[in-house]
Amino acid sequence: MFTGIVEARGKIRAMEPVGGFLRLSLATEMDLSNVKVGDSISVDGACLTVIEVDRDGRGFGADVSPETMRVTTLRGMRPGDDVNLELAMRLDARLGGHLVLGHVDCVGRVVDNRRSGNGRLMGFQVDSGRYLIEKGSVAVDGVSLTVNEVRENRFWVMIIPHTGMVTGLIGKKIGDPVNIEYDMIGKYVEKFLLMRDTGSGVTKKTLREHGFM
Repeated sequence: MFTGIVEARGKIRAMEPVGGFLRLSLATEMDLSNVKVGDSISVDGACLTVIEVDRDGRGFGADVSPETMRVTTLRGMRPGDDVNLELAMRLDARLGGHLVLGHVDCVGRVVDNRRSGNGRLMGFQVDSGRYLIEKGSVAVDGVSLTVNEVRENRFWVMIIPHTGMVTGLIGKKIGDPVNIEYDMIGKYVEKFLLMRDTGSGVTKKTLREHGFM
């Protein structure tokens, strides 16, 4: 689990098909001293498992599953591309953004990117706006953002100068793809309401099945 607060940028060094998976090698200045094989790192919003760490701590490797390739922008990346990185959150740390699972829901497209004061107003088109609410949270390429406006399948966010500087979002062009993860609370609420409408209701069993007990 992550917070959507990007810790560093990384650069893809190599990409290699291995047994149906895509093996990524990434370079980064992020502190990897406490990272070990099996740990999770968010790469542009996609949760990947570390399979190796460079001896000098300047990079790591991770495998991308066929499903992750299908639903994220990682399938279209090339060596030399930059990505946002975040280590898995600690339960005893401050939650600066919002709860982000690293499970990308869809690939969105940039539809607006313009200056607004010292920041940038950016708009994105997604597959559905049903999980988006104004002043709610959304993760774009692993970045926790507050939704300013929603119009059907489009939403807008304000990128402050600091966020623009450390994430690379403001460099996106119209039509560029981005990874979108909706706020998981909305998805759980929707499912529980559907269960209520079908007469299933919320019981100890359903809470246990969904990890709440």
